[in-house]
Order: sequence, then structure tokens, then C-alpha cells
Amino acid sequence: MGRVRKQSGQDTTEFHGEVEDVRKKVVATGDVIKRVVDSHVNHVLTNLQSLTSAESAKVESVQEAYQLALVNVEEFCTDSQELLDKARPIDITRAACSELHDRATELLKSVTAVKYRPPHVNFVSADVTQVKRLSLIGQLTVATDKQPGTSHLLDSYRKFMLCNTCILKDLGT
Repeated sequence: MGRVRKQSGQDTTEFHGEVEDVRKKVVATGDVIKRVVDSHVNHVLTNLQSLTSAESAKVESVQEAYQLALVNVEEFCTDSQELLDKARPIDITRAACSELHDRATELLKSVTAVKYRPPHVNFVSADVTQVKRLSLIGQLTVATDKQPGTSHLLDSYRKFMLCNTCILKDLGT
């Protein structure tokens, strides 16, 4: 009886040791996966920030081009109004046929040449329903007598429990 108790105590201690080792492995694996996920999230966010910065620079460039074109158009309007106010009709006709038409065409081209179309940004997330079905960190397996590779510890623990059950039944009857 003393030998059985000693063996069962050792088996129980080994079992709890194995359980603690498995717990540590599960936690360590989970930590590794958390770091991988965090790293990927940071990578995606960094790419998004880079895209945002690049597009902001393009927008600023386009706004400057529009501002320059606006200044040129306002200058053209001012010059045209001065011509109308101060010049003779023949001077207006000559200017309209030569330089004013060319300048207006150039301004029109400069304004319509400036185009900006922002890209469409989207994020396609992982199918979380599939991730939940996968064993992302691994699976816990418990060897039974019917499976090959039965753990000696589990086998001893079962025998101990069976033996204790039998002893308790014998003492109770």
C-alpha cells in the first residue's frame, strides 16, 4: 500500500510537471503569434502612412499648380480689361487676333493639364471565421491506451486512479 501511494505521488507530480510544461509551451507559442500579428499590423499601417504621405505631396503639388494657373488667369483678365479700357478698337482687334488668343489657349492648356485622381484604398481583412477553425497555435493531445505513444505518466495516473477506486470500494464494503 505504501509503495502504491509513493508511486501515485510520483506519477501525480510528473503529471503536473508535464501539464505545466505544456502550459508554458502554449503561452510561448501564443506570444510568438501575437508578435507576428503585431508586426504585420505595424507593416500594413506603415505602408498606409507612406501612401498617405506620398498622396499628400501630390495633392500639394496639384494645389500649387492650380494656384499658379489661377494667378496667370487673373493676370490675363487684368491685362485684357486694361486693353479694353485704354486701347482703340483696332488695337483690341490686333491683340485679340495675335497674342490674346495664343495666351488664352496656353492658359487653358495649363489649367486642364493639371489633374489629380486619388487612388482608392481598401483593406481586405483575413477571413476570421477561417482563422478560428484553424489551430493557430497547435492542439492539445492526450494519449489514451488506444492510441500509440501512450504517455507513461498518463498510464500510471489512470492505474493509480483505478487502484484507489478499487481500494475505496473494498474499504466501503
